[in-house]
Amino acid sequence: MINEISNLSVEEANFCVVDVETTGLSPRYNGIIEIGLVKVSGLKIVDRFHSYVNPGKDIPYFITQLTGITNEDVYDAPFFEDIADEVIEFIGENILSAHNFSFDNSFLKKEFRYCGKEPGENLNLCTLKLSRRLFPMLRSKSLGVVCNHLNLKNTKEHSALGDAEATAKLLIKLIKELKTKHDIHQVDQLLNFQFIPKNLQMQIPIKKKLGEDVSILPDAPGIYYFLNSRNDVIYIGKAKSLKNRVKSYFLQTAPRKAKKIVKQASRLKIEITNSELTALLMEAELIKLINPKHNVMLKEYGNKYFLRITSSHQFPKVEICNFFDFDGNDYFGLFISKKKALLVDEMLGKTFAIRECDDKEFSKGKACFLAEIERCTAPCMNKEKSLYLSELDKVYEFLYGKNQFALNRLINRMKEYSDKQKYEKAAEVKSLIDMILSQTHKSSLLAEPVNSANVLFEITESGNRDYVLMIAGKIFIKKYAINDKDYFDEALSDYFESTININALPNDEDLEKMKITLNWLIKNRNKVRIFYLKDYHSKEELYSNLSSFNVFSNPPEASTFDVKNFINQEATDILN
Repeated sequence: MINEISNLSVEEANFCVVDVETTGLSPRYNGIIEIGLVKVSGLKIVDRFHSYVNPGKDIPYFITQLTGITNEDVYDAPFFEDIADEVIEFIGENILSAHNFSFDNSFLKKEFRYCGKEPGENLNLCTLKLSRRLFPMLRSKSLGVVCNHLNLKNTKEHSALGDAEATAKLLIKLIKELKTKHDIHQVDQLLNFQFIPKNLQMQIPIKKKLGEDVSILPDAPGIYYFLNSRNDVIYIGKAKSLKNRVKSYFLQTAPRKAKKIVKQASRLKIEITNSELTALLMEAELIKLINPKHNVMLKEYGNKYFLRITSSHQFPKVEICNFFDFDGNDYFGLFISKKKALLVDEMLGKTFAIRECDDKEFSKGKACFLAEIERCTAPCMNKEKSLYLSELDKVYEFLYGKNQFALNRLINRMKEYSDKQKYEKAAEVKSLIDMILSQTHKSSLLAEPVNSANVLFEITESGNRDYVLMIAGKIFIKKYAINDKDYFDEALSDYFESTININALPNDEDLEKMKITLNWLIKNRNKVRIFYLKDYHSKEELYSNLSSFNVFSNPPEASTFDVKNFINQEATDILN
């Protein structure tokens, strides 16, 4: 039977993905407390199995902290022996898979052995081993990191079924990637791939100069350019670590496109940047300017989620959207997830008396339930604009980070419910107060509308600092390698001297830069300090508050590619 499965195509094969939560790391002394199984057939999730398991002893505190599973959760749960037959039946003859297969399998074997069961000898596949060979550039190959790299969401991390589902989705994506980039179509090829030595080099001729260029790559962020024998740029890429990223092109497991680029390349040039963000922005701009033969259109940078205040309406409302624009409305954000945006939206709705109805409902002029319970000033009926706009001002204050009015209002409301013995209502308000005190509403990146934000971002990465300025939808970078002059200082001076044209709408290029910048910043908030220009009276006062006084020293030395000259030469060639 095993040979028959090995000869199947990857689409025909059935997989069973397993994840277990345990009382510790060693199966010798610990047991399973939760098991999740997910069946994959035709590269689709088709079935699931889940159960808590009573381990017969107390769950250590640190395990409860990690998984959220308590002794109460497993008190009435079955022992493993009670579900062993069900687990064996669910697994069947499918290929058994897990992320770090040896860990999960060691606990399964121990539990089966303890209850006298003999599971089948299933073929096995480890998504951790596949990830190590497919993504050598990732510093960690943990389930969370790899899923994040592939834009896969796991909303129930450290839950057996949640992790099993995330691993199943990862498995499907890895198989599709192996089919496309490595011509792997059969189960035996797939199973063998996980055992290919991680550092096996490509068996293709590599030009001497190219090898020398690669051997001296720094472990720093930047841009890399593959050039052919005619000195034409054939590919541009960005990297968090130039050394790790470029070396991945020379691995046995590199995609076909990477191997093709290496075969055609004669030299490698680099441009070191202070941060990955600058490299991202440069990559997007340079690909448009140079248009290398092996580059394709860059991916769309999604905007995550925003809270939009429909300022263009006579009576604005707050709503969630997944984009921003310069359309007369105000956009607060961005929020890294819809859940965060929904939470803040709910907080606003329960704290401030602003309308939640759509424009069609509003035009009917009839008071709704929210008006009856005094959660809306009912502008659809009374048309009292000053009252409504006063309430809206409080919403803006709250989104700007001023909590006191909201807290005072909610505390008074809680006391009122308590006095009337409406304790459930009082508890709901108390929960809302706790969310505000925990700074939940500050999960957005900016405390100003994105469309009118005037801020300086200080980015610290690998001991270097980058400075990115956002003024009215335009992005300026200190000592940006592509620019002939430093527009950063000029823009900052214009702002403080009130000579900048803040009414000039950003163009498409500005919008793309904003999207790239915002998306990177929200994912790397621990590397970023934000300075709101409105809090300072001059450029000098702002500079004195940065991490060091001499903040704008030159970027790291060792840049080996003159970007400006290259672009100027390209432009001359085009004109001629």
